[in-house]
Amino acid sequence: MHEAERGLSDLQQGRPLYITAPDAGGAPGALVAVVEGARPGTLARLARLTGQPVRLGVTAHRARAMGLTNGGRPAPLSVPLPAAATPDDMLRLATVPNGAGRSGAARPASAAEAAGLTLARLARLIPAVVTAPVGAAESPALRRSLERGAILHVTTTQVELLAASTRLELTYVSDGPVPLEDAEDACFICFREANGILEHVAVLIGERGGWPDPVPVRIHSACLTGDLFGSLRCDCGEQLRGSLRIFAKGGGGVLLYLAQEGRAIGLGNKLRAYALQQQGLDTVDADCTLGFGADERLYDAAIEMLRHLEIDRVRLLTNNPDKVRALREAGIDVAERAALYGTLNRHNLAYVKAKVSRAGHWLGDLLSGAANGNGGGR
Repeated sequence: MHEAERGLSDLQQGRPLYITAPDAGGAPGALVAVVEGARPGTLARLARLTGQPVRLGVTAHRARAMGLTNGGRPAPLSVPLPAAATPDDMLRLATVPNGAGRSGAARPASAAEAAGLTLARLARLIPAVVTAPVGAAESPALRRSLERGAILHVTTTQVELLAASTRLELTYVSDGPVPLEDAEDACFICFREANGILEHVAVLIGERGGWPDPVPVRIHSACLTGDLFGSLRCDCGEQLRGSLRIFAKGGGGVLLYLAQEGRAIGLGNKLRAYALQQQGLDTVDADCTLGFGADERLYDAAIEMLRHLEIDRVRLLTNNPDKVRALREAGIDVAERAALYGTLNRHNLAYVKAKVSRAGHWLGDLLSGAANGNGGGR
């Protein structure tokens, strides 16, 4: 797994990665680079090191958006790239609706190519990769690069272990009082994931001895545009401040602030999705057009923070059934669920409708006009 983590970092920094599949029956590996941040010489370097035509690997979600299928089944696919393709060409192929794909030349992605897509997604980059098949023994140039450490070698097994790691480890970092406009008696506790990449925050409102039973809890995914700037495209800022007000008025509670912007696709991809929504796609289809699933979030970090705080019985402030399900499956008693409603406007109406129709969120009363706004629920 350590090598896969290094590989993820290399891809984030624009360096190619050599991936092999130990169980592929001697099939060659693939030299892989991510589309996002690709430099003008990326394709030329892959072709020079491998002597093979360079291809574009895309996820099943993206393949469907490109009008490509694998015998009618959703699967990662590989399509050829023009020899003169530029980084901008690659990015357009990987992100625009109805991207031009030559279906006759598409093939299922190899295990190595699929592993590269997995790493790109974990890195919160556009899940699209440029690849060229090659065996290290067939390319002296590649072999020399591997030997001197200029290119890292990772196996599909290592990538699978990294992706399937179900035990998220959080480390306590620090804590301190942070008086808030809506809740002066607040304390922030910072946690860092064991790999050192992401930090999450538990915001404790009020004195623990005075908290209600069950403890009011809000799981909130970070939203820079809504939380900080008051974006009208979502209800995130309202839900954040509304939950703090509820805690302050009710004797306290805990806000778990998770570093998973844009339903865990990252800020850059969220802004790309916003541009696609401006063209008429809903929030789910926009994310899938970029190659992501409908919702990439996990709630392991929230569960670990609750365990650290020794909270095992909660009143969960949410309209999202996935959050309720995740806590209950982790053995945390969701004794109550409290609905939270924000304010509808012309900018977020389609967003809220998509959450109801596509993700099953409990917002029917808000859409019917039967609920008054009091904070939002994502």
